[in-house]
Amino acid sequence: MKINWKLSSLLFLLFVALLLAACGSGGDEPAADTETSTETEETAVEDAETADEKMTIVLVENAWSASELNVAVAQILLEDELGYPVEIISLDENAQWPALASGDAHASLEVWPSGHAANVEEYIEGAGTVENGGLLGPVGRIGWYMPSYLLDENPELATWEGFTSDEAAALFATAETGDQGQFLGGDPSFVQYDGDIINNLGMPFEVVFAGSEEAILAQLDTAYSREEPVLFYFWTPHSIHAKYDLARVELPEYSDECYAEADSGGVDCDYPGDDLFKIFWSGLAEAAPDAHTLLSNMSYSTEDQIEMIAAVEIEGQSVEEAAQAWVDANEDVWRTWLP
Repeated sequence: MKINWKLSSLLFLLFVALLLAACGSGGDEPAADTETSTETEETAVEDAETADEKMTIVLVENAWSASELNVAVAQILLEDELGYPVEIISLDENAQWPALASGDAHASLEVWPSGHAANVEEYIEGAGTVENGGLLGPVGRIGWYMPSYLLDENPELATWEGFTSDEAAALFATAETGDQGQFLGGDPSFVQYDGDIINNLGMPFEVVFAGSEEAILAQLDTAYSREEPVLFYFWTPHSIHAKYDLARVELPEYSDECYAEADSGGVDCDYPGDDLFKIFWSGLAEAAPDAHTLLSNMSYSTEDQIEMIAAVEIEGQSVEEAAQAWVDANEDVWRTWLP
């Protein structure tokens, strides 16, 4: 019995020793786990930092004040609220379509649809490389304008028929146009059918391009100060209508049938009202979903836009100052645009 008890005791002690040895060898493992955990955490932080690096959003600016202001408002919100770097590029309104289709640009914020049916068909409905970004809000209208003092003296000029006479041509003639009247156009790249309208309605007038919005305004200001004749291409919304007393010439009523002849030079009617809309690179929603949401939701009134334009063109503020003033005063509006 004693021998058996001692043997049992020895076996028990051997078992305990082996158990302690096993536990001791495992005691080094937590140190290795801690090191691995630290490395994993560091990798996660690096991955998170990489994920926070946002792409540069490239916004297209067209050659008129409202477009510049739209872009300035969007830039402020993209940078300050969503943390995106923003690059602004100036492009002709037709050249912007292939730039957006290729992803070289990401958004243009004011498209006048009456002049872009072919681009919509090619890039949005056809290839699908450009996305319709939704309505901007303001409703635009291109038209023929002249100072109201001319209409007071020549009431027959209220409609297009009054411009078919040689007397009307003589009234608006310049050294450049000879015995024909001058119609002052804008930048040749603008969407405009005035040459077709003049030819198709038998008006003895010639289109002379001023070259830009600013050049039209300069010639209008000179003529207005002297109460001289001037007939010109322009649009609303714009601060020009707050600064000058202008009359819009009544052209034949717009119709879809009339504009179906645009490509063949057959337009002989007025410009349509335009619900201004936005266009995006088709990959923007996937590449920058929160920026896409902001720009899609961006929408304000015609009055909002005119207020900013007037601040620039009448009060002398910079585009950036006018845009920031609008953002500061309308947080309840733009907060609804954010994701």
